[in-house]
Amino acid sequence: MAAMIDVAFVGWGAIARTTARLLAERNAPVRIVAVATRSTAPADLPHGAVHLRSPDDLAASNPTVVVEAAGRDSVAPWGRAALGAGIDFIAASVSALTDDEVLASLTELAASNGAQFQITPGALAGVDGLVAASVLGLDHVEHRIVKPPAAWGGTPAEDLCDLDALTEPTTFFEGDAREAASQFPKNANVAATTALAGRGLADTRISMVADPGAGGNRHEITASGAFGEMSIVVRNLALPDNPKSSALTSLSLVRLIENRANPLVI
Repeated sequence: MAAMIDVAFVGWGAIARTTARLLAERNAPVRIVAVATRSTAPADLPHGAVHLRSPDDLAASNPTVVVEAAGRDSVAPWGRAALGAGIDFIAASVSALTDDEVLASLTELAASNGAQFQITPGALAGVDGLVAASVLGLDHVEHRIVKPPAAWGGTPAEDLCDLDALTEPTTFFEGDAREAASQFPKNANVAATTALAGRGLADTRISMVADPGAGGNRHEITASGAFGEMSIVVRNLALPDNPKSSALTSLSLVRLIENRANPLVI
C-alpha cells in the first residue's frame, strides 16, 4: 500500500480547492491536515484539517509537504516556516522567485534542514525536457503567452492597450522573464518557471498577447542549444472559478503530490 501523504495547503482558492477535490476523487493516499488563509476558517475546510493563520503554527500540524497556492507574498514566509522545520515545500507562485534573496534563502534552508524545495510546472508542459536540455547549455529560450483579453484584466495590460476594444491579437509586452513575472505575477508565473528551468531570468525572452479569438490560455515555448531544438505549445482551458489560472496548474499539483506516494513515477 502507498504511504499516506499529509498535506498542508497555503491558500484555499480555486487552485487549492480543485487540487484537493481531484485528489479525493482519485482516492489518492492523501490527507489534508491543514489549510492556511489570511481570513477566517473557510466553510469548506476539509474534514480533520486545522485552520492556520500564521506560519508560526505550521510545524504543529506535522505535514509531509506544504503546498503553496496563495500568491507570491505567501511563498517566502510559509516557505521559510516549512523548510526551516525540515518539511518539503512546493511553490505554485513561482514569480516570487524573481527575488534573488527569496530564492537563495529558501534553497539554503532546504539544504541545511534536509528538506526539498520544489517548483510546480503549473500551466506548462515539457519543463522536464527544458531542464534536461539545459545540462548541455541552451542558446535561446523564448516563451509567448497568449490569453483572452478578460484574463489580462486587473493587470498592467489595461494601461498598455484597450483590452475591451481589441479585434485582433495584440502584443503588449516584450521583455525578459524577470520583468514579466514581476509586473504580471498573477498571469506570468510560468515566465519564471521557464526561466528557472532553462537560461535564467535575464536571458529568457517573454512576450504577452491579448487575443480576443483565444478560447483559453496558450503557451508557446521555443528553445535551442547543444541538444537540438524544441517547440512546445500548450492550449489550456482556464479554471471555471479563476480565468487567470489554467486548469493544468491544479493538475500539475495533483501529479506532484501523488508522485510522493506512487511506486511508479513518470
